[in-house]
Amino acid sequence: MNNKVFIIAEAGVNHNGSREMAVKLIDAAVSAGADVVKFQTFKTEKCISVNAPKAGYQQKTTIADESQLEMVKKLELDEETHIILKQHCQEKGIKFLSTPFDLESIDLLNRMGLELFKIPSGEITNLPYLRKIGALKKRLILSTGMADLGEIEDALDVLTESGTTLDNITVLHCNTEYPTPFEDVNLKAMLTIKHAFPGVAVGYSDHTIGIEVPIAAVAMGATVIEKHFTLDRSLPGPDHKASLEPGELQDMVRAIRNIEKAIGNGIKRPSPSELKNKHIARKSLVAIQSIKKGERFSADNITAKRPGTGITPMRWDEVIGQIAQKDYKKDELI
Repeated sequence: MNNKVFIIAEAGVNHNGSREMAVKLIDAAVSAGADVVKFQTFKTEKCISVNAPKAGYQQKTTIADESQLEMVKKLELDEETHIILKQHCQEKGIKFLSTPFDLESIDLLNRMGLELFKIPSGEITNLPYLRKIGALKKRLILSTGMADLGEIEDALDVLTESGTTLDNITVLHCNTEYPTPFEDVNLKAMLTIKHAFPGVAVGYSDHTIGIEVPIAAVAMGATVIEKHFTLDRSLPGPDHKASLEPGELQDMVRAIRNIEKAIGNGIKRPSPSELKNKHIARKSLVAIQSIKKGERFSADNITAKRPGTGITPMRWDEVIGQIAQKDYKKDELI
């Protein structure tokens, strides 16, 4: 990931089942400067039962009497569409990524040649799923919404026992409420994950309103940021209202890149841009009044004033009591 924050623009199911809208989402992610545009891959009947209820936020943003299976079925993309979207990503110079939600979808994305796989929060306790995706020995990103440290440890154990090494896994702190209340974000948990599992990189998958929290996560050391986006927040569908619009996504990417530069290397020393101000802002020892050759320097006849091109005031004790070797005018550098 070239030591840059890896920014995933999560299109998810915000295409509303439309191939044309999915292509437009790719173009918006490219314009925003994201590294990756990510979709979701699933065979609805393979991962959702007829009795599965909708989440509270889904009940508010979709048809009330529609089941989760019915809602999700309309958002399913076929294999041909996946191939077309991946090709469009290649043409536009952005990475294609999709989250598989069932075993068949893992196979589909593997056949398509994906080198990076994203494990969604809901699959962190799915043993057969974790074994299958771990056995691919690919780079993995694991979301941990709704999980505690013990469940994260169990999932990592399964993935590594299946063949994936820890240095190929990035763990994302996440909260799966859409939108996530700020008081429930708990960004410090990302650092807890980092300290608990020193072999993995950490990042953050964000579902809050706005762009402040992912930017803060970068400042705290996130190596990957994932954020939902949409073409229009007013569109019907489960995730649009908790997503960024294209201009906001662009603002987030720009801010992250700026913070990335600002973090620096941690060495405290003058930067090249500020060195020119050093002599202007700092002070030197100067005469308060006229001083004749042979007089002694004292607090009555010298002080510290700008510019900083003379003797530093840190040598005050060394200079006080010395005898002037020449005449000085008021404000002249000693």
